[in-house]
Amino acid sequence: LEKEADAAPILARYDDVVAKYPQAKKEHEQKVVEWKKAVEKAKAEGEKTPRRPGAPRGPEHPHSPAGLYNAMIAPLIPYGIGGAIWYQGESNASRAYQYRKLFPAMIKNWRSDWGQGDFPFLFVQLANYLAIDPEPADSMWAELREAQLMTLSLPNTGMAVIIDIGEANNIHPKNKQDVGKRLALWALARSYGKELVYSGPIYKSMKIENDKVILYFDHVGGGLVAASDGPLKGFAIAGADRKFVWADAKING
Repeated sequence: LEKEADAAPILARYDDVVAKYPQAKKEHEQKVVEWKKAVEKAKAEGEKTPRRPGAPRGPEHPHSPAGLYNAMIAPLIPYGIGGAIWYQGESNASRAYQYRKLFPAMIKNWRSDWGQGDFPFLFVQLANYLAIDPEPADSMWAELREAQLMTLSLPNTGMAVIIDIGEANNIHPKNKQDVGKRLALWALARSYGKELVYSGPIYKSMKIENDKVILYFDHVGGGLVAASDGPLKGFAIAGADRKFVWADAKING
C-alpha cells in the first residue's frame, strides 16, 4: 500500500484510528461494564438482554490494512496455487477510482508473494443492485464495474459479468450457480485450453458518424443478440455539456 499514492488515504485513516485507539479502548471498557450490569438487570426482570458493545478498531482489528490478508491469505502461501477467484467490490463502490489502482496492486502482490508466476486470477464484476434510475445518472457501482473491467489489462485475468442476474433489494444476489458457470467458462478456456465462448461482449472502441455513435465489442461469439424483444435499454448519450439522455440503440451485424 505504501507504494501506491492512491492508497495514501487508507493508511492515513488507519493512522488516525490507531492514534485514537487508547481512548476508544478505555471508553469501550466502560461500556462493557455498563453492558454487563444491563444484562444482569434484564435477566432479573425477564427482559431481552442487550447486545454487547462492538469493540473499537485498533492495531489488531481484522479490518485494518492487510489484516485479512495476514490472517487468511499469508498462511496459505507456502502451498501451491492453481488460481484464485475473487468476488468483492461492494464496499469499495464509494472509492471506485481508488479501486483502479488498489485491485490490480492486490493481484500483483499475491502473485509476487506466491512466487509462482502470473497464476490465473478470475473475478466477478458487480451485479445490478438498487432501483433503476428513470433517467441517466452517475453511479458509484458503474464506476466500480469500470475499475474491475480495467483490471483485465493484467495478464491471465478474467471477469464474469453478472449485471443481468442481480437483485435490486439484495446486495448478495442468490443466483450463484450462473456466477459459478461463467467463472468456469473462463477457467475452461484460458487455463484448460477448451475452445468455447467464455465471455460476454466487452466494449472495444467507438467512432462517431454524423449523429450516431457506433460501438464495437470483443467476445461477441456468433454475434450480438438482445436478451428480449423490443428496444435496447441502458444506452445513454451526451454532448460536451455532459447532460446525458437516453439513446436509441440497435444491433448491426
